[in-house]
Amino acid sequence: MTASLGTPPGTTVVDVAVIGAGVVGSAIARLLSGHELDIALLDARDDVGDGTSKANTAILHTGFDASPGTLESRLVAEGYHLLKDYADRTGIPYEPTGALLVAWDDEQLGALPELQRKAERNGYHATEIVGPGEVYAQVPALGPGALGGLTVPGESIICTWTTTLALATDAVRRGTRLLRGHRVESVTVDGDHTVLHTSAGDVRARWVVNAAGLGGDVIDGHFGHDRFHLHPRRGELFVYDKQARPLVDRIVLPVPSKLGKGVLISPTIYGNVMLGPTAEDMTDRHDTATTESGYAFLLDKGRRIMPSLLREEVTATYAGLRAASDVSDYTIEVDAVQRYAVAGGIRSTGLTSSMAVAEYLVDLLGKAGLSLHPRDELPEPPHMPNIGEARPRPYADAERIARDPAYGTVVCFCERVTRGEIRDALSSIIPPHDLDGLRRRTRAMNGRCQGFYCGATVTGMLRDAPRRGEGQQR
Repeated sequence: MTASLGTPPGTTVVDVAVIGAGVVGSAIARLLSGHELDIALLDARDDVGDGTSKANTAILHTGFDASPGTLESRLVAEGYHLLKDYADRTGIPYEPTGALLVAWDDEQLGALPELQRKAERNGYHATEIVGPGEVYAQVPALGPGALGGLTVPGESIICTWTTTLALATDAVRRGTRLLRGHRVESVTVDGDHTVLHTSAGDVRARWVVNAAGLGGDVIDGHFGHDRFHLHPRRGELFVYDKQARPLVDRIVLPVPSKLGKGVLISPTIYGNVMLGPTAEDMTDRHDTATTESGYAFLLDKGRRIMPSLLREEVTATYAGLRAASDVSDYTIEVDAVQRYAVAGGIRSTGLTSSMAVAEYLVDLLGKAGLSLHPRDELPEPPHMPNIGEARPRPYADAERIARDPAYGTVVCFCERVTRGEIRDALSSIIPPHDLDGLRRRTRAMNGRCQGFYCGATVTGMLRDAPRRGEGQQR
């Protein structure tokens, strides 16, 4: 990837530049880098998965409730199987907990048969309508008044942080160049190449893929398009302490209404319980503040769904921004003349559909003229560190500790994170640049004390870690 004749020094030159290192962009870069192509994966932030991909309900969806016949419904259903298989191969933590939609009034109860038919139209035939007795047998801690429910046994919880990191790591191992801190500010189409003018220098590419998440419509506008418009939808959530986990062992979903999917209660892969999200349409694409009104809304909903949960301790609160589009389906298109592709309006289902979106878009790119010659050899997929509770973690692995005592030295006692895990994250192919990135890779400082005990030690390890340039992440 050297500059061609006439290209200004310091300009990165590639075959394909993928804008956005979230879960969708990372999946696209991974798939493209399985071909004889030079790929760059750009992100405005200092880490992969640090935008809309990092803060969602972390559910691996069957796609049972998607709108039948849409591109979204197709890709979620395909992506469900692709991601589950990839998680098995790479060690991404997930748990097949199943889900239960709970009907609290006659209108919601009457909606269950149509929801079941909708699931069947989407190719999912495992749902079952159950009465109140079975509802309370499955989730005894529910508040009084449930009239019935719909079971969805295939729904799972997954680690969204590790999913994005695994896909990006796989892409880098295959040869993708990761360019963090490269915010695309303008675009120039120059002959056979497009120049992306970024905050950290120019990137010159024969083809460009826009997977910029909440900024996708802005990038689309740089290429002269006006086909979809995004606005941020803020979702606030409560995370309850691990002591609340016995209350709920599956995802508890509301019956959707015209106002949206509503508030859910779900276990997390880390052993906590989550309540949320809210759904507040915003104009500021960076406002992830939590609010008093959001807290009040969630507490009111939680009091109805599971009053005993509200007596448990809250470990953390956070808010994430989802990309809400004025187009009711995914926008995945390729402009062969501009050598430009977009994967836009990929809402929260994008976690599940990411690998299927990549397959669909790369196929479109090939039909539009991008030469796709598979590489003869590819490295094995990465084996990701386990930060979930479904399998043994390093602090409990006697054989691993015997080989390396650092895995027996606990640094973060709330989350039982060891010195060996932090060391490994700091020396990994895509190391964190800040404490938030280190939290997402290890869970350090994410527990009850929020870093009060371990913060100084973790900060010191991050500060003292050797730094590598992005060009060395190959």
